[in-house]
Amino acid sequence: MQILLINHYAGSPHHGMEFRPYYLAREWVRAGNAVCIVAASASHLRQQAPVMNGQQMRQEWIDGIDYRWIATPRYRGNGLGRMANIAVFLGALARRAKALASELAPDLVIASSTYPLDIWTAAAIAGRAGARLVYEVHDLWPLTPVELHGMSRWHPFVQWLQAAEDYACRRADAVVSLLPHVGSYLQQHGMAPHKLQWIPNGIDPAEWEQGAEQLPAPVSALLAQQKAQRRFVVGYAGGHGKANALEAMLEAAQRLDPRRYAFVLAGAGVDKPALMASAQGQQNVFFLDPLPKAQVPALLAQFDLAYLGWRPHPLYRFGIAPNKLMDYMMAALPIVHAVKAGNDPVAEAGCGISIAPEDATALADAIEALSALDPSQRRRMGERGRAHVLAQHDYRHLAPSFLSACAEPCGAISLT
Repeated sequence: MQILLINHYAGSPHHGMEFRPYYLAREWVRAGNAVCIVAASASHLRQQAPVMNGQQMRQEWIDGIDYRWIATPRYRGNGLGRMANIAVFLGALARRAKALASELAPDLVIASSTYPLDIWTAAAIAGRAGARLVYEVHDLWPLTPVELHGMSRWHPFVQWLQAAEDYACRRADAVVSLLPHVGSYLQQHGMAPHKLQWIPNGIDPAEWEQGAEQLPAPVSALLAQQKAQRRFVVGYAGGHGKANALEAMLEAAQRLDPRRYAFVLAGAGVDKPALMASAQGQQNVFFLDPLPKAQVPALLAQFDLAYLGWRPHPLYRFGIAPNKLMDYMMAALPIVHAVKAGNDPVAEAGCGISIAPEDATALADAIEALSALDPSQRRRMGERGRAHVLAQHDYRHLAPSFLSACAEPCGAISLT
């Protein structure tokens, strides 16, 4: 079967996030399907942009997946630059709709760009090719820019997003969501209940079984120094933005004995300079540059505990689907999870302590409680998380489940 997956932000192990399209597509290819991913050349999520060589669309093969990169302008932040990037991508995609439908003749078209604005072109391609159309929900747009970023519901961009979401709910043959509690919301926007399937984010166990890449020497030396000083290492690996609630982590570091605890934050993001300035003078806080995905297991192996935090926001009533939590669990780390949401994977797995978001006192208390446990107790806690993620979030199982949710009545899908 031929699958066309449209995801503006799709990445790969070489380029960086988003990884979900790559992992799903790789499993589909292994099962005997042909997969084409159409993505933008510029994304704020990637560490490495594809080389375009002046082309408006460039083809690249990665692990059997046919990537088509559409040239788009670079941008920073969530302002007009990002909107221009989206507009260029959508315009180029629409101009190529007829050619993509003719050349690929897809059996399944997946609109998966976080925002729903690709749904119209995806539907046009699916209509031309006689394919089934899938709408994949990553975040709820326009609720995310309205509720999380304060945009007016009457802003023209928000109205455009709402029209797209409503159309996607009505027109798609199947809806796949990363968020577990979106059913009633999507039904209010026209989705028939039987269309919806929850397929969460996942992991590739092979990346953890084959041995991690070594850390850069300076990073390895820093972490070894913390161990030599018998510091309990509290770690975070991921984006440094408002949504990540890292200020509470820095405040907790101030409350705890710097001789006993070290706080290591690895990653990048628009708030990183401000966070570094805030932590200036704190002897037990260390910031690391983003590391390649292959080195993440080695980094997490040096942590004694992992932190993940969220803002207290009503938007999370629909659920959360954080990639970094999967990595924490695969590393068998005990986790302090600062969250108020429709779901809590840490509580479900019993692999840590869940606390209220943005509560530095509760965070410091949880860190002290976990550090006071016998190492064997923390190990058992972490192993529960690893067992949970292997049972529920293995892409080798999620990928065929995704296609199964989209299969009826198309009999041509190869699931295994």
